[in-house]
Amino acid sequence: MSLSGLTLRIARPTDQLDAMAAFYREGLGLLELASFRGHAGFDGVILGFPSAPWHLELTQAHGHKVGPAPNPDHLLTFYFPEETARATAVARLEAAGHRPVKSFNPYWDEHGVSFEDPDGYRVVLHRGAWGR
Repeated sequence: MSLSGLTLRIARPTDQLDAMAAFYREGLGLLELASFRGHAGFDGVILGFPSAPWHLELTQAHGHKVGPAPNPDHLLTFYFPEETARATAVARLEAAGHRPVKSFNPYWDEHGVSFEDPDGYRVVLHRGAWGR
């Protein structure tokens, strides 16, 4: 069985759909691939890039409280093979009022810069491509 054609969707519930979508869309430069309102009691936004084998889905359930991130080691890491693209993402986040935060795991501070999204989840902008 080959898994090479799979697409990964990371689904994250939130109480702040608009703020979260803006953080990832405007701060990180992810594109809004789709959105929905009132689908079985859920609103959502799907972010990513059309040709990427992954995307991030943010959902908000009507009448359900999610709360903040459980701890500072819950994170998403974006590996930037080109420093210019990473510097642009850092500048966009800072221009939107977000400031770098100290990582729970010092490895991430040594290899990149971390921000908190509006729900308190850490987002690492890693210097360099992911290596196996």
